[in-house]
Formats: sequence, structure tokens, C-alpha cells
Amino acid sequence: MTSNGQNPSDQEILDRIGWSQIRANERKLQRKNFWVAFAFMLPAILLVSSLLLAPVAFNVYLSFTKWAKFKGIDQFAGIANYVRLGTNPFFADALYNTSIWVVASIVFPLAIGLALAVFLRGVPFENLFKNIIFIPRILAPTAVGVLWFYVYAPDGVVNRFLGFVTGGDVDIGWLYQENTVTPAIIATFVWQSVGLVMVLILLGLSAIPRDPIEAARIDGASSGQVFRHIVLPLLLPTLLVVTILSVLAGFTVFDLLWVMGASYPGQRTLSLAVFMYFEAFQKGSWAFGSAIAVIIGIVVFSVTWIQAVLQHRVDRMMR
Repeated sequence: MTSNGQNPSDQEILDRIGWSQIRANERKLQRKNFWVAFAFMLPAILLVSSLLLAPVAFNVYLSFTKWAKFKGIDQFAGIANYVRLGTNPFFADALYNTSIWVVASIVFPLAIGLALAVFLRGVPFENLFKNIIFIPRILAPTAVGVLWFYVYAPDGVVNRFLGFVTGGDVDIGWLYQENTVTPAIIATFVWQSVGLVMVLILLGLSAIPRDPIEAARIDGASSGQVFRHIVLPLLLPTLLVVTILSVLAGFTVFDLLWVMGASYPGQRTLSLAVFMYFEAFQKGSWAFGSAIAVIIGIVVFSVTWIQAVLQHRVDRMMR
């Protein structure tokens, strides 16, 4: 109590213990910790800036110039390269083919990976099956493309197997026909990528608590009801992460298309990444190729941002 017999106010108590000085010392310590942390992060920031941010900025600048092979970049073109994109018929084909790849890279690996992750849990030789399925992921995409190029050859494994099943000669040019080349390459992509999707979903399944599942089974819920109403909602954050990775892979797919397909304008295997490479490095239109790269970056960033917002909302719902 104070000298006049009244209880001290909160401000008087804070003044007695020197709260203002404590706060000042805390702020000073926070500033010191910030600069110490910044000093440790500075090499990584400089490295990322020099190897990633600077090339991206330079690429954006090139897209507004007339830079071509063996020519300088002193001529500013404004938005001419982007206007050229809108009038180029191959750009619409590349955008359409890329959309097919994005959808395929999401649906098939996610569905197959989820099924494998669910059905392989607890089966005999579980780890062996998982390792076998994951092996294609560690192979380089170019090596996978070369391998499956011969698998799909007219005298390759696929045609020989179909000939054995049907009892006749099968001579299908899987990579030379417009109605078969895209499904064939998509099947190769799924074969290589489904292992990673399976592992990510397995990690998500292992993080799901057992209490709500056991409580639902005690209440009489079937396995399908438990999976639909408990496992799948709790697995949703993991599925969103897998979806983001699949979208990035679908928009930037290049190796398989370039190795296995007829990767030039007018073909079904023309994606945005292949179109960019063809224009920049095959035709030497580097400024036009830079404009295509900027479009790819904008689309990928927009889709990723939308999915990040959805994931944030899902995380808030799960809390």
C-alpha cells in the first residue's frame, strides 16, 4: 500500500520494478539478435540473389528487348514480344498441351499414390514394395526418357507384350502418332513420379492421430466411412502439398517431352517449357523465349499462391 493507505496502481508497480528499463533492454536484445541472425543469413541471401533473383530479373528485362542470337540487347521492344505471343498459333497449342500435362500430373500420380499408400500399409514385405515403387524417382528424367523411348519402339517391350497377349504382330508407333504420344509420355511420367507422391502421403498418414479412428471404429463405422470422414480430411494438408508439387512439375515438364516426343511446333508434345527452349535455343529468339519464360513464371506463381491460400485456410480449419 502507498503512504496514503491506497493500493498502488499498475503503473506505479511497473515503475517500481523498472519495467520501462526492462522493455528497453529487451528491444536492444531483439535488435542485436536480429543483426546477428542477419549476419549468418547474409551469405545465403547473397547466394540466392546472385544465382536466382538476379537471373530472373535479367530474364524479365530481356523479354522487353529485341535480343536475338549473336545480336545485342540495346534495342528496347516494349511489349512487342508479349503481343507476338498472342498472335503465335503455337503458343495456344503449347498452353493447351501444358494444361493437359498439369491435369494429368495431378490426377494420376495423386490417385495412384494415395491408393498405394493406403493399401501397402501393413502388408507383408511392405518396405520392399515401397522401395521398388520409389526406385524410378531416383533416376534422371533424361535417362527415363531414353529407356521408355525404346520400350515404346515399334519392336519394343509394349508391342511385344501386346503381340503375346493378342497372338499376332503389333506394330504401333506409340511416340509417332498424335493420339498415342501424349498418353504414352504421361504414363512414363506417372511411373517415375508416383513413388514420391506415395512417400509424401505415407508421411501424412503416419501423422494422423489414432484416437479419432479408434473411436469411430468403436462406434461402428466401416473402413470406408473412417477413410472418408476422418482420414481423408486429416490428410488434406498433405494432399495440398502434393498438388502444389504436381502443378509445378506439370508446368515445367521438359526432359521427357524433349527426349521422347517430337519436340517442335505443331506437335502434340509441345508444352510451354519445350516451346520456350525451341524459340530461345533452337531458333535463337532469346528475347521471345524470355517472354515465354515470364508467362510460365506468372502462371506458376499465381496457381501456387492460390493453393497456398487454400492450404492456409485448411490449416486454420484443422486447428
